Parts: sequence; structure tokens; C-alpha cells
Amino acid sequence: MMKNYKIYTAVVLLTLCFVSCKKDFLERTPGTPISEEEIFADPALAARFADNAYNYTITKYVRFNDHRGCVAQASDEAVSGNSEGTVTSLNRGLYHEHSTQASLNDIGDIWKRMYACIAINNKMLEKLPSIPPAPNATVLIFDPKRVEGEMRFLRAMSYFELTKRFGGVPIVDKVYGVNDDINLPRSSFEQVTALILSDLEIAINKLGEEGTYSAANYGRPTVGAAQALKARVLLYAASPLNNPANDKAKWKAAADAALVLMNGRYSLQATYGDILNVPSSPEYIMIRIKGNTPLSGEMMQDFSMSPGSGGAQGQMNPTQNHVDMYEMANGKAITDPTSGYDPTKPYVGREPRFYNNIIYNDLPWQGGKIEMWSTNGGAPYGKDWNPGNITYTATRYYCKKYWPEVYRTVGGSTTLLNYIYFRYAEVLLNYAEAQNEADYKVDDATVYKALDDIRKRAGIQLGANGHYGLKSAMTQSEMREAIRHERAIELAFEDHRWYDIMRWKIGATTIGVPMKGMDVIKNTNGTF
Repeated sequence: MMKNYKIYTAVVLLTLCFVSCKKDFLERTPGTPISEEEIFADPALAARFADNAYNYTITKYVRFNDHRGCVAQASDEAVSGNSEGTVTSLNRGLYHEHSTQASLNDIGDIWKRMYACIAINNKMLEKLPSIPPAPNATVLIFDPKRVEGEMRFLRAMSYFELTKRFGGVPIVDKVYGVNDDINLPRSSFEQVTALILSDLEIAINKLGEEGTYSAANYGRPTVGAAQALKARVLLYAASPLNNPANDKAKWKAAADAALVLMNGRYSLQATYGDILNVPSSPEYIMIRIKGNTPLSGEMMQDFSMSPGSGGAQGQMNPTQNHVDMYEMANGKAITDPTSGYDPTKPYVGREPRFYNNIIYNDLPWQGGKIEMWSTNGGAPYGKDWNPGNITYTATRYYCKKYWPEVYRTVGGSTTLLNYIYFRYAEVLLNYAEAQNEADYKVDDATVYKALDDIRKRAGIQLGANGHYGLKSAMTQSEMREAIRHERAIELAFEDHRWYDIMRWKIGATTIGVPMKGMDVIKNTNGTF
């Protein structure tokens, strides 16, 4: 498989370097192309050329085959009843096969897009010294220092997205000429990671801090974004998948990198339920702000919303496996006999993030109720479930994080659903995980605080031991499981869980087991 990708790279990269990176930009009018010389002789045109790299970054959660699937459906977070190849390959656990099953996917498409972005980065870095200074203007047209920082950051992020999926990949760090040998070998994971970290060190010294960008430039990478990516890269490099010898120094490097961001620049926003739906937040380190997007034809109506409540295809269906991970409001697991969990009332008394992320039967919703029930005789069914129609939920759940109650087709027509690259809660979780592995101590105050801060914001009750549902004096193994659990809940449906499962090497116990749903029967007296 990887040999085929190497050949693909050798054949295509030359085209990427000279054609694809100009595809959307170099046509002034049909038949009147802009030459390369014109572009890099004009700071304004050069800035536009550099900005074209952003067109190849990941910008949405539901990106497979024109919003028909997402990475969450490859993990234990969610499934779908849709019969399209994009979805069925994920449901069957054939993640890599899914690269050939749809026009847009998380394998072949990402491979092409990341190398296209890298091609622009390389060309811009090569030409940067020769671009003339911009004339004096009220608005800075071209800042070569910042542009270099952005190109280094985007190249690092592109290579990281590749290593997440493929491990080592061919390194392309310059523009190749027509006579150059571009039959590039596959570099090791360690070699690619070294390049990523080198680029990020330069980016950290070139990019601006939070608050130094105008509103029009909100969302561009900052120093904080480069530091957050560095922390994530080092965490992945230290994880069992890439660190089989469990080198403690790698974990320490990851912990130290996360700690740099824990200096007051960022903080957890007060509420969790709208984490994807605010235009700005003290928690955001870098996001792709969506702005007001039409409901129709986008992921909201065409992927997330129940057809019985104004949607077209309700394909984002959390599994019972995921639902059962949510603790009670007191922070105890539902399997704990002292938690207060009642299996006859499974949705009562759960921790607040359950209600922020999960839509379940009989939930009050947009002036009515969600109805995902059947009767003992089969039909009739609730309006939000139909076993004979693949556009309805396959598990009797919908995803509230992707379908907030404020978004409806009756009385509303636009949505705001940001793509988060980095937020502060992830930094805290990265630190807790790395610190616990690098230098475990009983009752490590810094590790407990990272988790307590997140769980306090979530609304979990404070326990008598001063922690938010966490046991005191956990062993290293117990703390490891607590941290992994916290990531699964806090970062649910945000493009983390699948990759966490891979880097922890826990697929056998998470995705190697049946994915379950809920069977909801409505009794003749109206109860369930």
C-alpha cells in the first residue's frame, strides 16, 4: 500500500509544485494567465498566493463525500445507517479501504490536499527573499516575517496530518525542477516529526501573538497556535504507537510543551455546550470560523438533523458505547453501584456534557419533543425514527454538538459551527497525559488541577475530597484511564477520538467490539 503512495507522490508532486498551487489563483481572465514573475514581483499578489495554501487545510468535521461522513464514525463515537460506500466502509472498520470509496475521504483526499498545501508553502519560502517590500499603506499588505511563520506552520500542520494517517511519508521540503529526481523514498516517522518541529520553532519566532491581528485576519495561526501544534506533535510522538520503548524523555518534552501554554494567555470559557458555536472565545487558540452558513445543503440539515424534525439525513448517530461513557452528575461511572444510575431512567442525573452532546428520546426540543420510539408491534413510530429508512438514526440518538437546538429549519436558516484546530481544554488534557507518563506522582497537584478545571467547567459536582468526581491517590494506571476517559467526553466529535484510539493502541477493546444502540419501546400508557 505505501509503495503505491510513494509512486503516486513521484508522479504527482511535480504537477503540484507547478500547477495545483496556482490552479485557483493564476487565471486573471480566461486566456490571460498571471506569470510567476508577476506574482512574486508584487507583494499584494504574493500575499494572495500564500493565502491560497489555506484552501487545502482541513476546515470541517463532516468532510467525507460532500458531508456524508466523518472520522467519529470510524471510532466508537458514532455510526450511521447510510448505505453509501463512505459510511459502510467505516462501519465495517475498513478505514484505509475507504480511501477508494468516495470522492472525498480522510485518506486519499487528505494525501492530495496536504501535499498541495506543502507545495505552496515550499514555493513561497523559496521566493520570499526576492519579493520587494510593500509600499507604505494604512493596512499592511505583505509582512514577510509573518508570511514565513504561516508557511512554516502550515507545512508543519500538513505533515502532521499525514503522519497521523500514514506514519512516515516522503519529505518534500523544496521546489523540484523538471530535471530533478522526484522518486522520493518514504521517510521515517521520526524524520518527518523532526522536520515538523524544526518548522514550528521558526514559526514560533515569526508569528504574532494573540491580539496582534486585525479582525479580518482572525483565525490565522499565532504563536499560541504553533505552540499548541508543537505540544500535540510531541504528545503523539511520545504515545505507545510511536514510542514502543516508552522513552520518558519524550513524554517530558510533550508535558513541557503543553505547560508553555498554561500561563494565562488562554482559559476555559464559562460554558461547554456552545463550544463550537461562538464567534470568539478565550478558549480558542485557533479555529476556522464558519460564519453564517445556510442550513440547507450543508452538514447541519443534510447530515445532523433528524428528517422528522426538519433535516434531510440524520446520519450522525452516537453509539450506546459512547453514551455509556458519560458519568453521573456526581462524577461516578454508571457501572458504579453507588453512582445513583437507574437503568430504567438512563437519561436522568447524568453529567452536564451528556446533555450538551447527546440527543435522546423524549428530550424537549424546539417546542416539541424528540421521538425515537417504536411500539411492541412495530409501527407506529416516533417522528424521529424509522427502521425502514436509512436517513433516520441507526442508534436512537442524534448528536447535539453537531445539531444545537438553536438551529432549526422553521424560524431559522443559518448556522455557525466552527472547526476547532486547537482549544485550551485540549492543552490541559495533553499536559495531564504527558505529565502522568513522564513523572507519575501520587496526587500530582498539576495533573489533578488540569482535570479538575475541565470537570468543574463541565458542571460535575465537587466531591468531599476536593476533586470533581475524581478519586484521590490514583495509581498511574488509574490516572491514565481517567485522562483517557476525560478526552473521550470533553473532545467528543472533534476529530480526536479515532486518532487517540490509534496512538494508544486500544482498538481491540474500543472499535473491535460491537457498536450498540438503544431500543426504545413506547408503552400503551405513554411511558417508555
